[in-house]
Amino acid sequence: MKTLQLYDQLSDIGVDEPVTMDGYNDCVVGILERFGMEPIVIYDKEKVIQKLIYYGCDTYQDAVEYYEYNQLGGWLGDKTPGFLVPLIKSHSEEL
Repeated sequence: MKTLQLYDQLSDIGVDEPVTMDGYNDCVVGILERFGMEPIVIYDKEKVIQKLIYYGCDTYQDAVEYYEYNQLGGWLGDKTPGFLVPLIKSHSEEL
């Protein structure tokens, strides 16, 4: 997804001046709405890590360390993006 397309989509749903990570638009999974706060962009954590591996991290662990320090650990104010870690449901749970 190109940056302009992402910003257009976010603008269409009322997210003004979002904070995004350059080069990771294809990892965006949605936005998070919070009461009394501006919505934030949410990225798929695993997609971000896989992209780090594809573009230069030598191992999965290197990518995780880079992600934790530079992306998860980066604070850019109240609009700092978040990262989705899906919960795995057991076979006995209904969806």
